[in-house]
Amino acid sequence: MTHPKRLILLGFIDSCIVFFSIYVSFLLLHPAADVLESKTLLLSALTIFVAHHLTAAYYGLYRKAWAYASVGELKAIFKAVTISIATIAVVQMIVLQDIYVRVLAITWMLHMILIGGSRFMWRVYRDSITKRLKLSGRRTMVVGAGQAGTMVVRQMKQNPQNGLMPVLFVDDDKTKQHLDIYGVNVAGGSKEISQLVKAHNIENIVIAIPSMSKTEMADLTKACVDTGARTQTIPRIEDVMTGKVSVNDIRDVKIEDLLGREEVELDMKAIANKLQNKTILVTGAGGSIGSEICRQVMKFKPDKLLLLGHGENSIYLIDRELRGLKQSETEIVPIIADVQDRERIFDTVAEHAPDVIYHAAAHKHVPLMEANPFEAVKNNIFGTKNVAEAADTFGVGHFVLVSTDKAVNPPNVMGATKRFAEMVVQNLAKNSKTKFAAVRFGNVLGSRGSVVPLFKKQIAAGGPVTVTDERMTRYFMTIPEASRLVIQAGTLASGGEVFVLDMGDPVKIVDLAKNLIKLSGYEVEEIGITYSGMRPGEKLYEELLDPSEIQQEQVFPKIHIGRATPIGSSEQQYILDKLLDMKEDELRITLVALSNRKIPESPRETELVKG
Repeated sequence: MTHPKRLILLGFIDSCIVFFSIYVSFLLLHPAADVLESKTLLLSALTIFVAHHLTAAYYGLYRKAWAYASVGELKAIFKAVTISIATIAVVQMIVLQDIYVRVLAITWMLHMILIGGSRFMWRVYRDSITKRLKLSGRRTMVVGAGQAGTMVVRQMKQNPQNGLMPVLFVDDDKTKQHLDIYGVNVAGGSKEISQLVKAHNIENIVIAIPSMSKTEMADLTKACVDTGARTQTIPRIEDVMTGKVSVNDIRDVKIEDLLGREEVELDMKAIANKLQNKTILVTGAGGSIGSEICRQVMKFKPDKLLLLGHGENSIYLIDRELRGLKQSETEIVPIIADVQDRERIFDTVAEHAPDVIYHAAAHKHVPLMEANPFEAVKNNIFGTKNVAEAADTFGVGHFVLVSTDKAVNPPNVMGATKRFAEMVVQNLAKNSKTKFAAVRFGNVLGSRGSVVPLFKKQIAAGGPVTVTDERMTRYFMTIPEASRLVIQAGTLASGGEVFVLDMGDPVKIVDLAKNLIKLSGYEVEEIGITYSGMRPGEKLYEELLDPSEIQQEQVFPKIHIGRATPIGSSEQQYILDKLLDMKEDELRITLVALSNRKIPESPRETELVKG
């Protein structure tokens, strides 16, 4: 119905109700013959007619969507009717010097009932249609009967086309349990989720407690995922409080939600001082960590952002993405270059004079580097050396090496080359004006070639999921969190530190696989898990510091300092001169031995390590 037609219809209905209410009120208290000739009735009827339409217009009774009427709309009706009746009382006192209290009381009651009924019948009609439609929706449990949860249920009922049928609430607040909210029963607490899912044939669970801590949310999410029902959650508490959240904003639970990691508030002022209006160079800018560092850096409005990488497709993609942000004050410069090309790296640093370098370029796959040790040495050690020495030569303010927990007591080539890269940076820090630092952390969820995308691909193909060993554990954090903490750690550097990010508790890889299977809507038995056995160079568990490294007190939330002692400069140079002349097997043994604290004191001892 168009707005003008709707306005005319509601006005006509209200006019009929107004005259009917006042007439019946007089008729109940006076003889019919007197009522028809009563000037008091005529005065009262004209007064309430004008007063009602004015107050109804003022309180929006003609422009509200009555199909969605609730308490707020009822309050508007109460105010409009009460003011209309009060207006009659004032007019009667002025004109008649008397107030017909009983007539006005009956008129108020009739007015409220009839005006309210005429409006709320639209809600009743709509709810009856909704009730018929919702029978085809997925049976849904909403965890949390607070503001967010009740808002979600209300929107589910108003939007049955979204395919969600709220069946029950779950809430640990005992004062709410066994009550009905919007016609949905609060059936029990969170410890009863599993039983309630089975008892009520729940297909879908929506977690609607956005204020809950990440740790508590992770435990609750796991309990929901373990039921086998599709588990979803809603956005941030800020969006709920401002009314931005809707049924369309509900998203599936991600594996990150099961980590239970609280977000750290960054020192925005310190980071802005380092990055705003500065020139920033990111190597490996097309990789998972490098590209995320670029995204985070862009938030601080640098003058120039240099995207350096040797893969043209990945650099093209991040370049296009960042330009899409339309931050015209930042000049974005894509640079196709290999960190192994010393001359090209020196020319680039000399030309652009970056204030900060984030060195994220590296070969990171353990089995591949085990099979190709010379490529690991050239990229991870000599590539780092080239970029770091260019920073030193041209007076770059800060240099941050992105390292890995695999650099601790490494049994493999990849970890050994990253540990040696840390040593290179620490040696340069001794006599350089550039503030060098390394940041060491574990696995990041979702990075290219990592375990999560591999598991997802195997699940999509119908399984089985391949796990190396049932006992294997790894540290995990999200790519955005890791990148933000790398940037924050860079602001804390005074020269030569190895910053270690707090990775939380290690996660069993087999548990990660099981959770991904359940999040994908399958039972573990349907997909299956097979164990392939450890490959060359792999460890059952990772460490962030070895016992010989001194871990100082926390310098920032989730950031610690581990001061590893680097080898001497002359010994380092002697080893570097020899590495590329070795045979593959000899190279592997030497790298692992050197990186595991068997550091030679002289060239002669280097020969002993090799032999």
